[in-house]
Amino acid sequence: MKTLTVKLPAPLAQWLSRRARELGRPQSDLVREALQRAREGTSGASCHDAFGDVCGVVDGPRDLSTNPKHLTGFGE
Repeated sequence: MKTLTVKLPAPLAQWLSRRARELGRPQSDLVREALQRAREGTSGASCHDAFGDVCGVVDGPRDLSTNPKHLTGFGE
């Protein structure tokens, strides 16, 4: 494995150190995972994670997303 030296601003370095202690993992593991997620174009969170607090708040018919009759007049 190749070694890389990175200079971080103090607040980011402190956060990384604190987070690594909380998780009981090396800082390098956290940085490696973050770089891998960036490379893959994923943030690690799903759409459901991002909008989980509003899931299930719509009140309406159970087939709202699948039945075309509910789209009659939509956007007019």
